[in-house]
Amino acid sequence: MRSKKLTLEILKQMLTLATSGFGLVAALAWNGFIQELVNNYIKKYLPASSGIISLLIYAIIVTVVAVLVTMQLTKVVERLENK
Repeated sequence: MRSKKLTLEILKQMLTLATSGFGLVAALAWNGFIQELVNNYIKKYLPASSGIISLLIYAIIVTVVAVLVTMQLTKVVERLENK
């Protein structure tokens, strides 16, 4: 019985680690996409010395995406808990 519980805990940890790893990969992919979006479509409308402005725009976009995803995931979890 104890061995089964230990195995279950190990599997839970492995799932958490795998999910975190894939989350990091997805975040890096979105990071690259948003950077390219800012560089190719937004930066050309800004003055040449506007590195800080493009970084600000990038940070705002990342923050908005993070907040929206967090809000949606929270709603999903709440719906599942109430069933």
